[in-house]
Amino acid sequence: MTTTTATPPALELAEINAMDRDRFVASLGATFEHSPWVAEGAWAARPFGSVDDLHAAMIAIVRRAPQAVQVAFLCAHPELAGREAQASTLTDHSQREQASAGLDALSREEMAEMSRLNAEYRRRHGFPFIIAVRRHTKSQIFDALRSRVAADTVSEFVEALDQIAFITRARLRALVPVR
Repeated sequence: MTTTTATPPALELAEINAMDRDRFVASLGATFEHSPWVAEGAWAARPFGSVDDLHAAMIAIVRRAPQAVQVAFLCAHPELAGREAQASTLTDHSQREQASAGLDALSREEMAEMSRLNAEYRRRHGFPFIIAVRRHTKSQIFDALRSRVAADTVSEFVEALDQIAFITRARLRALVPVR
């Protein structure tokens, strides 16, 4: 069963700017994987002049968080084709994103390699491999994972946060279409 984080209907920026904190968090909290605290923190930065301003405020909340919170934030993200995908418990966002790159239909050999690389990456860096899958093919994702597993952890930490910025910008733009 997929974890339900149903995408609400498209929102207008003016509507977002007028929301109280609870509605803001309820409407935007799922944009950042299992981390509604990001939306809660960004609420105070209203009004936003654009979707990019909204996204920048949300990313700033993540980047200003203590490192331990950032690590926990990264760990809230699922592994690609990992146990959450196998158990069908991915958020709707993650399920759609992983499926867009064919990660929901890996061969037995691809699944074994993905599982091995995910475990190696997490063991080395302490958080899951994160990549904006909609920007890559399945082959590019495997290549990036093979390459990044050997990178230093400080660089991977920065890269993981940068990838989340790409992912969440796309999620916000889908939720708040630019007119």
